[in-house]
Amino acid sequence: MQRVPHIRVFPLNELKPREGSYVLYWMTAFRRSQSNFSLQRAIEWAERLQRPLLVLEAVRLHYRWSSLRFHQFLIDGMIDNSKAFAKSNAMYYAYVEPRAGDGSGLVETLCKDACLLVSDDFPCFFYPQLYQRISRRWPCAVELVDSNTILPMRAADRTFTVAHSYRRFMQKEISKYLTDLPILNPLDNLEVPRLKLVSDEVSNRWPAMTPVRLASFKLNQLSIDQSVKPTELRGGSVAANKVLDRFIHERLKNYCEARNEPEQEGSSWLSPYLHFGHISPHVVFSRALAAFDWSVAKLGKPNGKMNGFWNLDANGEAFLDQLLTWREIGFNMCWREPHYDRYESLPAWARKTLSEHSCDPRPFVYTLEQFEKAATHDELWNAAQRQLVSQGRIHNYLRMLWGKKILHWTSSPEEALKIMIELNNKYALDGRDPNSYSGIFWILGRYDRAWGPERPIFGKIRYMTSESTRSKFSVKQYIRRYSAESSGMS
Repeated sequence: MQRVPHIRVFPLNELKPREGSYVLYWMTAFRRSQSNFSLQRAIEWAERLQRPLLVLEAVRLHYRWSSLRFHQFLIDGMIDNSKAFAKSNAMYYAYVEPRAGDGSGLVETLCKDACLLVSDDFPCFFYPQLYQRISRRWPCAVELVDSNTILPMRAADRTFTVAHSYRRFMQKEISKYLTDLPILNPLDNLEVPRLKLVSDEVSNRWPAMTPVRLASFKLNQLSIDQSVKPTELRGGSVAANKVLDRFIHERLKNYCEARNEPEQEGSSWLSPYLHFGHISPHVVFSRALAAFDWSVAKLGKPNGKMNGFWNLDANGEAFLDQLLTWREIGFNMCWREPHYDRYESLPAWARKTLSEHSCDPRPFVYTLEQFEKAATHDELWNAAQRQLVSQGRIHNYLRMLWGKKILHWTSSPEEALKIMIELNNKYALDGRDPNSYSGIFWILGRYDRAWGPERPIFGKIRYMTSESTRSKFSVKQYIRRYSAESSGMS
């Protein structure tokens, strides 16, 4: 079987694989059975050591912003995974924590009988702190594997501050990694005996969830935020691939024109599935290129530009720029900068200009509660907020306007940042993600440049208004669709 590239494997401690009952893969961020370098690495070890493979996927109760919405999306994925792994020689162990703290000790206990632990190298949210804790405590070798991006996170030796520089770097390096994509169905290569049972200690204290139990699980009995309801969007790999199919066949051909038009749904809708790991960016990448009958021989010369490198039409070039530049520059930031989510991580020019205008009078000052309830004077902004609350997403272009006006209508840029992070991470299905933080911090100048003329409040930060948006796009239908009455937020 093709080995996982060394650049994607990070030993978390200095221990070596040992004699044990199984190889343990703790599926935390890449919650899928296909095109998953972490799973592929665990299978590689199981084959090498001739030990069974145990795959643990668990959902803890009290992660920050935990809610019905995110729990349901995760459990949808677990149902798909339980069915996919049932057809393989791997033992899949699904666990949903019923009460806060009940899951404590599960992974450590499984590690006692493991040859080694393989897990997912995700650079955002609570994962980096989690990895640091386990590196000091757990009794077996631990490897983290990067299956986040097309260009490995460790391919870059610096933090990129503008998209043009990252794009040029990516274009120079990407050809080295296009022959090392993850195996689509790595479970097909697993030929070790299947583990039949875990220890009684594990099965009694942390009982596994069958697909039937997962499907009937009573989420309304959990002590999580019950006010953030599930959306109509189903989670899981099956739904993710259907969304990808629809995008490739229906939306990609008109991507440039439709993605920024509020009254069209021209974006890919893939970001929630990429965030929860229900689909691989490598699959999205390969499927998009296949739609254009593309081959590596068509690669152009690195130019740092949005067009011309992939030698596709404008729609294909624009989509790949979103996937490989704008999505992956966020992973570069989160992996290299531990304070990526703090105001102090903004570029110096942005902090300077915002500071110079921090005392400027605001035309309106709204509280977090007013923003959350879409209780501003601006009907277009309110519609965007209602879409976020009801659907877990905001239209691609209007998300930028949403953030700019929060900056405009809060007492300070620091307060604006807190409100954007809180609302986005509480409601957005693709929140708590490197790409999501890129969008929030772009509002305040990250990856951007100084703009003129200098304006009150914004200083040299890029300026946007609802009026300019209305002049560019038709928004009447959008506002009606997400009115207070239509969205149930009256």
